[in-house]
Amino acid sequence: MTDIVNITPNSIVDSQAQKIVDYLESVGLPSQNIIADINERKTIGNNLPQFIKELPTEVKENARYLSKFVVGAGYGLFDYSLNAIWNEVVIDLRRKANRYGLDIFFDAAVGGGKNRDRYSDEADLGNIKDIVLLDTCRKLELISDTTYAKLKHILDLRNNIGISHPNSYNINAFELMGWLQTCVQDVLHDQPSEAALQVQAFIANLKTHTTPVDAATAKTIEQRVAELPTHLCGNILRTVFGIFVSLDTDPTVRKNISLIAPCVWNSCLKEPKLKLGTVLEGYKANLHADKYALGEQFFDIVDGNSYRSNSEKLIIVNELLIELKDKHNGWDNFHHETPVARSLLSYIPDAAAIIPNVAETLFKTVLICRIGNGVSYNNGVSPGARGYYDQVLGYAGDNYAPMIMALLSHYEIKTSLSNSTCRKQAKKALEVVKPNVINPRLIECLEYLIDKIEDSASCVSDSRFKELSAGHIQWN
Repeated sequence: MTDIVNITPNSIVDSQAQKIVDYLESVGLPSQNIIADINERKTIGNNLPQFIKELPTEVKENARYLSKFVVGAGYGLFDYSLNAIWNEVVIDLRRKANRYGLDIFFDAAVGGGKNRDRYSDEADLGNIKDIVLLDTCRKLELISDTTYAKLKHILDLRNNIGISHPNSYNINAFELMGWLQTCVQDVLHDQPSEAALQVQAFIANLKTHTTPVDAATAKTIEQRVAELPTHLCGNILRTVFGIFVSLDTDPTVRKNISLIAPCVWNSCLKEPKLKLGTVLEGYKANLHADKYALGEQFFDIVDGNSYRSNSEKLIIVNELLIELKDKHNGWDNFHHETPVARSLLSYIPDAAAIIPNVAETLFKTVLICRIGNGVSYNNGVSPGARGYYDQVLGYAGDNYAPMIMALLSHYEIKTSLSNSTCRKQAKKALEVVKPNVINPRLIECLEYLIDKIEDSASCVSDSRFKELSAGHIQWN
């Protein structure tokens, strides 16, 4: 090939291409659909030189992929050319990922599961599938959504019609030129978004900043984080969590993370928070005790216990309810109930967080504590924990109001109702439940108990109440 700029249908390229076809036929090999039609090669010859001419000199100097593309296109091996340019795209995307920060990239690509430990350095980028590489670069804004859509299309075609797969599809010249333009202009000469670069700089600085962050700096960081797109906030959250639980992290860095983590957490959508809950459970399941302890600390800092996995919350909430009941029945219960009740609410911040399997135990324990022990001091109820108990009772609504009314006849609670102070507190508890109930019959049942329970505990099981509540409470 003497002068690629002067490629024409009658040039040496075409004569060589025809010789290849003739040779294949002479040795008895298939020769159809191996190289592109002469008209397709002519289209390449008419358009490719001008495209290359317009590229900056510094771009062409080391563009071996472009040389391979030209050779393949000149000889009519369009699928080879497609493969050559795609390989360069993958190399460039890996280079972008490395510059952005491998910790952030792998957190976004692999997540925080048990496989995450297998990915740590640049060589591990080779284990990331091309489609995952594309998806992650889009999430991190290393490429735009439009570029992602174009590259996804090229990847699909490359996988289905490229040289790497048997096929009978013929790539036409204009398709090939369009793909070349996309890869060169939209990827190989494109830079990550400004927001992505800000995230990169933030994480890099955070990991190496071993002096305490002052209040003014923390406030500035919070403002900047709040302005970022939610998907980038999710990326930051995963990464700062990984840094926080790493055993190699400097204590000052961990302290700095604790200052900004609540802002990052509050700026995220639900999905990345739930995924972190699964990651935390994985630490426990895989016996990473130190990481698990640090992870629990992180979730406490961001007030995120309600986002821990349901299986883990079920165990923890049950343990807290047992502890709460023990504190209630123990010495100096008013003081000791409060921290346990507070911790319980961190796992159940709203009605949606109630786990059905633990609902009855939850409401029974809270009722016992809210009704109190009948002493005159503080009307028998822990003043520090009372607000937490009322918050849980307020979650009841139509779903759990019948359960709460039925629990008043449970022997543990019914025994307490023999005390007049406890009956007064039971009335207050029912008054907390009522505002969030919609069903008229349930409201009527609650009003019946509210009206009578202070005078007589028998109202919770008398015939009139059983008749009123028959459609909602199954009486034995």
